[in-house]
Amino acid sequence: MELCDLDIHTLHSKLVSKEITPIDILDSVSKRIREREKDLNSFITIDLELATHMAKESMKRFEKNKGLSMLDGIPMGIKDNMVTKGIRTSCGSKILEHYIPPYSATVVERVLKAGAVLVGKTNMDEFAMGSSTENSAFGPTKNPHALEYAPGGSSGGSAAAVAAGEVICAIGSDTGGSIRQPASFCGVVGMKPTYGRVSRYGLVAFASSLDQIGPITKTVDDCALLLGIMAGHDPKDSTCSSLPVPDYTGFLKRSIKGKKIGIPMEYTVEGIDPDVLKIFGEATERLRSEGAQIEEISLPHTQYAIAAYYIIATAEASSNLARYDGVKYGLRMEDADLLGMYEATRSQGFGREVKRRIMLGTYVLSSGYYDAYYLRASKVRTLIKRDFELAFQEVDVILAPVSPVPPFKLGERIKDPLSMYLVDAYTTPTNLSGLPAISIPCGRIGRLPVGIQFIGRPFDEGGLIWVADAFEETLGGR
Repeated sequence: MELCDLDIHTLHSKLVSKEITPIDILDSVSKRIREREKDLNSFITIDLELATHMAKESMKRFEKNKGLSMLDGIPMGIKDNMVTKGIRTSCGSKILEHYIPPYSATVVERVLKAGAVLVGKTNMDEFAMGSSTENSAFGPTKNPHALEYAPGGSSGGSAAAVAAGEVICAIGSDTGGSIRQPASFCGVVGMKPTYGRVSRYGLVAFASSLDQIGPITKTVDDCALLLGIMAGHDPKDSTCSSLPVPDYTGFLKRSIKGKKIGIPMEYTVEGIDPDVLKIFGEATERLRSEGAQIEEISLPHTQYAIAAYYIIATAEASSNLARYDGVKYGLRMEDADLLGMYEATRSQGFGREVKRRIMLGTYVLSSGYYDAYYLRASKVRTLIKRDFELAFQEVDVILAPVSPVPPFKLGERIKDPLSMYLVDAYTTPTNLSGLPAISIPCGRIGRLPVGIQFIGRPFDEGGLIWVADAFEETLGGR
């Protein structure tokens, strides 16, 4: 097995024993990028010169037995909607194609401080708007398990890069399932933390009340490690929690005997793909055989989640994207007057899906429609949150499919927005509620991976890691 196919923990052990060096790992990753990137298109920007410099600095530390953390010397990718000082941050959009930020996001600073080797910025749906990474201005990313299939989105580049061995781990963002769904489609682990657990400072906003940054890794062990480095209070983000961050690796290797796991009856109704349902049923029985107590629960307002989500998300997007006008930064199209410049810049800078969501968001916030749409969606959001609160009075975690459908072919849904939006039916409720959730590989349909997700109480990422790690053990993943 090549070094690029190993996980963080295994590589760190080899680094500490001086069996390998950070340069060896980067060489393996670089070779894999040369072999596969032309087909996959996982990255928007790759900077191997910078990565080599970082790897050499890491090697010096290991020679002196002064590694900064278990992440030291590990090549990783950052989704291209997190600003990186001196490195292009495009958000997958022409409007920011040449934007070089003067500062780095808090999460970027934290992983670099821990010694991570930044390989590049990963591809994504434009401004994180999409579920297939087909909306990128830099071309679609392809699923590494079958190139004719989508890798999921909007963090498809991050998930595909990890699955293909182009990086060892990556960071994504999740607004309505954008970490968990591509993790499921690509066969890797992806976590959306509780809203406020990880700083959003430096994350280019799509929908500010829904966005959350999280890790994408090869194993649950690695997820626990990376989350611990990323999480924690940040005075630069007023929505970031000041609650202490536990040692998430302390939740590993525990028994789930007696754990109460809820199965929402609304998540297994008509509309879910039979093969996905079969894999989900097998996962349920596997947990039961490990001693978990499986209980049916109800989340009655689930059917309204997609509608509420797309009203709230597009409303916030229309406000957040108003700053891209050709004046402050990014693309500027000259015209005869100021209004013409605004129109030309936004018309040529934004893609079709971004324009669609801006128009929808502006409509639901407009006079005469605010109460009928946005206000009502906000009330539904409260009801969905209450459903989860009541459910967690009965169970410890909730088990659900990640998506009602398996990975789909590129081009299959892109011309039917409603069909694409329904892919997020099982992930959007947790964003509306601000809850943590983790996607973990569960099985395959032919060549294509399928994942399941565990949903937890607010700030109980440790409990999710506990259960997900135990489940991974049943698959022989440890």
